[in-house]
Amino acid sequence: MKQKLVVIGNGMAGMRTVEELLAIVPDKYEITVFGAEPYGNYNRILLSSVLAGEKSIEDIVINDRPWYASNGIKLYAGNEKAIKRIERGSHTVHSRDGTSAEYDRLLIATGSKPVIPPLPGSQLQGVISFRDIVDVNTMLAYSKSHKKAVVLGGGLLGLEAANGLALRGMDVTVIHNNEVLLNRQMDKQAGTMLRAELEQRGIQFKMPANTESLVSDDNNHICAVRFEDGSELPCDLFVMAIGVKPNMALAQDAGLYCERGIVVNDVLQTYDPCVYAVGECIQHRGLTFGLVAPLFEQAKVCANYLSGLRTTEYMTLPTATKLKVTGINLFSVGDFMGDEESERIHFTDAGVGVYKKLVVKNNKLKGAVLYGDTADGAWYQSLLEQDLDIADIRKNMIFGQHYASQQHP
Repeated sequence: MKQKLVVIGNGMAGMRTVEELLAIVPDKYEITVFGAEPYGNYNRILLSSVLAGEKSIEDIVINDRPWYASNGIKLYAGNEKAIKRIERGSHTVHSRDGTSAEYDRLLIATGSKPVIPPLPGSQLQGVISFRDIVDVNTMLAYSKSHKKAVVLGGGLLGLEAANGLALRGMDVTVIHNNEVLLNRQMDKQAGTMLRAELEQRGIQFKMPANTESLVSDDNNHICAVRFEDGSELPCDLFVMAIGVKPNMALAQDAGLYCERGIVVNDVLQTYDPCVYAVGECIQHRGLTFGLVAPLFEQAKVCANYLSGLRTTEYMTLPTATKLKVTGINLFSVGDFMGDEESERIHFTDAGVGVYKKLVVKNNKLKGAVLYGDTADGAWYQSLLEQDLDIADIRKNMIFGQHYASQQHP
């Protein structure tokens, strides 16, 4: 008889694990998937492209409902099918509407939740996060009937939301509490160049700034944002995009060991050997995750172990950052600031908007920031991941792989 695999979460990490598993052992498990959204599996990363009008919802679907049926997977999708309780003693999960399923192996892939700051007024109408299809549809509707949007957060998600809303015709202001945009991925010079380019596209910025409260009109709808300095900014739509945190409440309620996320070992196994977890809900060797590359690597390792092969283990590698805004090229990886013992190599061509910075320590590349020209990003990343000695190419490596590989006097 087939073993029973139940997957909680119909997102990218969980379903990538299922795809990898089907490729290795297509007949090993009877698979049941529970998802809180009423869709098949879609590419959440491309929601910003839908908002910007570059793709439709249909374009970002990875696996539609017929795919599940053709692979013998039972899919329960929608708010009432969301799992509310895991009973590890009886190896059973229960959904909100009473649907239950038994498992031999359980995979938790509940993803993350948006960070909602404790701002007075955060429950007002017109205040949303940027996380799923519902959020995108809300923003699209507002763009047709309202004018002034404010985005809280100058990180990747916030800038992608701002760009999409600006393309939809809204007046957009980004609030950021740091003087540098993308301060976790960019240094000051790259952040300044990015801000200038986005301002040319009509996006305004208020930074560094601290929000004090959200102001309501007579209909319990947001009408302004108030700052700690007493100033106010008119606002019809307020988008919170300051980050995400692991969605681990279900695992905690089931008695699984959690810290900042669901703690897993190197094969993505929780402290219960029958229960695995992947994606943004987990914590591995002290780290949590918010980008897709490590999620897909986790899926591969987890599927390998669930299949019975057990030949690989998960190791976190430096993940590169890219901004999904058409026409803007930026890339960063590793420790792009460095320490007192690090050397920094710079190249700037202000005329064409190109800036490059490499951080080197002990003849090893430790980090890189590229703006305007990111063609060599993957090469720099491979040098960093492989921990290669760069002494022979150090003098010319700032000019890219092709130039560095040539013999120069």
